[in-house]
Order: sequence, then C-alpha cells, then structure tokens
Amino acid sequence: MRTRRFPLARVDLDQSVCPLPDDVAAALPETVTVVLDHRVLGMTASRAVFESAVVQDPGWRLTEVAWPADLRAGVLVTVSVREGRVHLRTVVLDEPVRVDGVDYFHEYDPRVITREFDPGMSNRGQVLNAVRRLGRVFEDGSAVFAEAGLPAHCGLGRGRKGLFLLRNAVEQLLREGYVTRVTGSTGPDGELNYPAVDGEETLDLLFYAPLVEPAPLPGEPGEHGDGAGGEHRAHWVHGFVRRLPPGAHASKKQLNLHQQAMETEEIDGFTLEPGYTFVKRHHRGG
Repeated sequence: MRTRRFPLARVDLDQSVCPLPDDVAAALPETVTVVLDHRVLGMTASRAVFESAVVQDPGWRLTEVAWPADLRAGVLVTVSVREGRVHLRTVVLDEPVRVDGVDYFHEYDPRVITREFDPGMSNRGQVLNAVRRLGRVFEDGSAVFAEAGLPAHCGLGRGRKGLFLLRNAVEQLLREGYVTRVTGSTGPDGELNYPAVDGEETLDLLFYAPLVEPAPLPGEPGEHGDGAGGEHRAHWVHGFVRRLPPGAHASKKQLNLHQQAMETEEIDGFTLEPGYTFVKRHHRGG
C-alpha cells in the first residue's frame, strides 16, 4: 500500500483537485474510484465515493474531487491506494483551534496556512501579504520579512504618498499585534535569518506569529471564524495574548494592560507568561 500525507493548497480546494505523488499516480488507471473519509467540523463522520480522472497537468492529480465545505487551505490529507481505489482521509484535531480568526477542526501545516493567506484589498492587508507570502516562513507558521523590501512588494504607490500609506499600514499592524519589529540577518545566499546569526549583515525585519486560540465546538456559543482567511468587516477586537519573537519580552505597559483586562474580566487568564505580550482592545478593518 502506497501512502502519502500532504497539506492542501487553496488552489486544490478551489479547483476540486488533489495532487498525487508520481509513484502513486504511476500505478493508477486513467479513471479511478476515490473514497474520501472525513469528519464534518471534526464531529460527524462522512464517507464520499466518486469517480475521478487521473491527469498530468503538469503534475499528477485527481480531478473532480468532492472536497467538504469545512476544509481550509493547509489541512493535511492522507492519500493511500488500496485494492485499486484511492483513499483520502483527514485527521481530526484533539480540540479545534482558531488561527488568526479562521477555525480549524483537522490537522494542518502551519507553514501552508501562513503562505496561503488571503490579504484582502486594504493597505494593511497588502503589507501582511508581503510578510506572510514572500518572507521566510518557519515550521510553526511564524514569518519574517525585511522591512526595507516592503515598498517594492505592497503596491501602495511610489513617492511620498506611497511611503505615507505604507508607514501607516505598518503602524496599524504593529498596533493590532499582527507584527513586531525585530533585528535579523541575511546570509551569503540571501536567506533571512532570525534571530540574527553572528558575522552576518544585520537588517530590520517584521516578525509575524499566528494567533492560535481555542475555537468553540459546533453548537457551542461563540461565532465560528471566517472561512476565507482574508480581511473582515470593520469591528472591535477584544484584548488578547499573542506570542512574541524569540528572546522578546512584554513591556511593563503591556503587563499592566493585561492585569487591568483580567481585573475588568475583559479576558480570562493568569499572569502573562514569558515570551508573550498583551494586545489591548482595538478597532480593526474598515
């Protein structure tokens, strides 16, 4: 039995296709029966059986795959071939999580979630797009991007106006807790490194870390996160705890704000752990 596991990209879901490894595809006929086992919202077991064509365009893939509506880009799918059939299977998380406002009920690859981000059309979305999709992404889904490279990749225009819009967008992301300014370095191959490596040229980076928090189970109180992963309509965001870059610490001001938020019952929690900061209630979007 041949078995592979890989994360789905947004294009796979949008085009109803499933990539196939070369060695798996080579053993399949032009049309194959597909069995898809999945738990909807991590709860209800379902099985879909359908016929799919095996095509090479340019890589091997299954077509007309009936992906469930609750799958998100980055979810891991196991592909195996048994008795001439292709079996697709997702694995449920022990507890659902919300990653930057998007609910996940199945095991996923954090790096793909970061890369597959849909930025929307706002100025801040274009900056976050550059950091998450063009920067260096680490195994936990965090990413870094050289701040000096933003003007060439954000599409906010040139000259004084473009720099003004860019500066405001970056400051908004800093204020909302999406990114943090850090010092990194670049190696001989041009790859960004964080923390900075001794002997390499240092440069200013924007550091993004995904906000991962518990998500409500289906039927529990609490609105489920957006499925698109893009910009949301204008709204107020309650205060929350976000992970800091390695070696960074929350300021005294953020520690005090966190304490105040607990005293007023804005948030539940305990003393702010090392390596985390508190982002106060703020208005987002619009």
